[in-house]
Amino acid sequence: MNGENSGTIAQYVEVLCQEILHTPSEKVPLTSVFFGGGTPSLLSVAQVGQILTKLDQRFGIASEAEVSLEVDPGTFDHAQILGYRQVGVNRLSLGVQAFQPQLLAACGRSHSVDDIYQAVDWISEAGFTNWSLDLISGLPHQTLADWQTSLESAIALAPTHLSCYDLAVEPGTAFDRQFQPGASPLPDDDTTANLYRLAQRLLTTAGYDHYEISNYSKPGYACRHNCVYWQNRAFYGFGMGATSYVNGYRYARPRKTQAYYEWVKQAIAIGSPFPSLVSSDTPICRYDWLLDTLMVGLRLREGIALRSLIPYLNADEIQRLQSCLEPYIHQGWVSLSNICSENSPLERSGYLRLTDPEGFLFSNVVLTALFQAFEPV
Repeated sequence: MNGENSGTIAQYVEVLCQEILHTPSEKVPLTSVFFGGGTPSLLSVAQVGQILTKLDQRFGIASEAEVSLEVDPGTFDHAQILGYRQVGVNRLSLGVQAFQPQLLAACGRSHSVDDIYQAVDWISEAGFTNWSLDLISGLPHQTLADWQTSLESAIALAPTHLSCYDLAVEPGTAFDRQFQPGASPLPDDDTTANLYRLAQRLLTTAGYDHYEISNYSKPGYACRHNCVYWQNRAFYGFGMGATSYVNGYRYARPRKTQAYYEWVKQAIAIGSPFPSLVSSDTPICRYDWLLDTLMVGLRLREGIALRSLIPYLNADEIQRLQSCLEPYIHQGWVSLSNICSENSPLERSGYLRLTDPEGFLFSNVVLTALFQAFEPV
């Protein structure tokens, strides 16, 4: 359904624009804008243009900004995708997920394999030179051969960016009730690990940089917007369920439609877009900052610059960090440059990073150890 033909979508866009217009602005132009969550391609061209206009009015959008829109095959046509480009979208993220009809059905996708190829043709014809393709591994009954076919099909389409996500089975969902992790028909842990290794091998061989745990890009095409999250930098979020990280505070909006509408209404009434209506409107303490930095920074191939980390730690904490990481350094999962002798603290230069692919593959093990090491006593 086109957003202009849906009163529900039109109302949501109006409320969203009101939130944008009532958000304090430091008048620093935005360098990236990302339309994500749900199916943004259900928005009409005019509605996307309306949102971009409000963002530009309130914050300014830099002339070289990356403006991304998530689109699903089968939810747009050639005229619509051309229109998105004309209103300022310059990067698309295509949610393909798989190239096998049975796997598309297994993950609840309504598009066909033919829809994928049609969508890519329209993207090319509209003049987009920067676009991403999403795939999912770990699907029910998915084999290594299926995954290799999907990867090779994706490479043949030559996107500038590829995201390869492992299936996440959320507790309480219909999928969770139907399939339990580690049990047939879901791949076991060893197969899941081999799916990850296969993606890393095929995509890096094809010239893609493995710049983040789940993301690959041609040189110069890393997703600018998502790098903001992984570098733990400030960002605005707008809309239902969105989060912001501004001036050391995290702000979460309600996830239900009417609660979100009421949240915006109250925010406007009291003159602030960030009223204390949700529990996560809290400042980030030092330990939270450290753990956030480790959790997101270690997702990146470049890792974390020690000079940005060590000045905020005392001598005991530096030693704790080093002791926690040493087993994983010996295991080959963690690379820590400029480490000093056993009894000396870390140098302030160099980088802390996970190795590729094994460190990335077992990142949850390393991060769990770090969280336990820095739990408040």
